[in-house]
Amino acid sequence: MNATLHHAQALLATGRPEQALTQLSMLPANEVTGSYAMQLRCAALSQLDRWTEVGDAARAALAANGPDPGLLLWLGRAEHEARRDQQAERAFLDGLALAPNDVDLLCAYADLCAGDGQLEKAGKLVDLAAARAPQAPVVYATRIQLAHARGDDREAQRISREFVGAHPDNPVAHALLGGTSAARGHVDAAYEGFRQAAAARPTEQVFAESAMELRVARHPLMRPLRPILRFGALKTWLVAVTLIIGLRAIGLPVLGGLLGFVWLAFCVYSWVVPPLVRKWVLRSWR
Repeated sequence: MNATLHHAQALLATGRPEQALTQLSMLPANEVTGSYAMQLRCAALSQLDRWTEVGDAARAALAANGPDPGLLLWLGRAEHEARRDQQAERAFLDGLALAPNDVDLLCAYADLCAGDGQLEKAGKLVDLAAARAPQAPVVYATRIQLAHARGDDREAQRISREFVGAHPDNPVAHALLGGTSAARGHVDAAYEGFRQAAAARPTEQVFAESAMELRVARHPLMRPLRPILRFGALKTWLVAVTLIIGLRAIGLPVLGGLLGFVWLAFCVYSWVVPPLVRKWVLRSWR
């Protein structure tokens, strides 16, 4: 690997995709369309969420270099992002035909299958990837996504903790722990996960924004609203209304009315307090 490619790879590893693209543009004309250079270009464009360009770059590179597992991986990911799942599956299968043990291809195909509801197939693909590289970051990330798809937030959080333990310097591991903890209503753990992710990769805006929102959520005045954070507004509302109606139905209208009043006060609190807390936190955050 020449110095330019090595520098571009290092920039990508530290979350600086625009600088990586600039570095790649400095390659000689005969190296710009090389397989590895184009894979790095696709990686940089993906970090910028420019998935249409990822697909275009992968197709151009395949046309120039012929079948290549790494390029087919990026083409499949771009097609998946564009919701063209049949084309994505074709790209992944073509890649796996060339490299049947490629962990990234196995995990990408597993993500595709999980998104389509083929959870059993996705699980088998993840197991194949894990058998080859049990501690690879992509394997941990895919196992977490599969656990979410199965509705098992507890398992997703457990795997996230394993991911952080195996890769304590990986910002994605901390972000996934933050996300899985938030899904279980563990606000303090979620904040810590995103805080460490943002500290490790300050250029990733979504990490900083998530940490800020969770800092708001863990404020003492937000504690009464934890049920909404844990279960969502709709589920919380349905439970409250069901209880109020149920109390009236069994002949306890006074208790039902009292609960209704408490619920109304809770709703007003949920409308008024969060904007004020967010304003206070933002002031200190900046």
